[in-house]
Amino acid sequence: MSIFSSILAKIMPSASAATVQPEASAPAASGAPAPAAPPAAITLVDVEALLDGMPGAKSLNWRTSIVDLMKLLDLDSSLASRKQLAQELSYGADTSDSAKMNVWLHRQVMTKLAANGGKVPAELIA
Repeated sequence: MSIFSSILAKIMPSASAATVQPEASAPAASGAPAPAAPPAAITLVDVEALLDGMPGAKSLNWRTSIVDLMKLLDLDSSLASRKQLAQELSYGADTSDSAKMNVWLHRQVMTKLAANGGKVPAELIA
């Protein structure tokens, strides 16, 4: 599993959890099939509230630090992992400038969370 997929899985509901179980219903008296249930509504995940509510959030600066965000999600935040994440997200600059890369990674992760159904504060999106 890619590092971004791991981040997404920790924050966003999985597709399998969003499936709706059909309700048991008696067959219609007329013999006609019962009407189909309406599709489940898509629920936006409030990323800020979710992350703020996680254990350890108060001691980590996840809003600006990709390292702290990864630590909060209990993911490997090593330089090697961040370089791998940079590769996954098509970072085009030099990965040896870790400070610049980290800022870019954080913005990209927040932007991609928003693109995948996350409600992310505007100031955190690139």
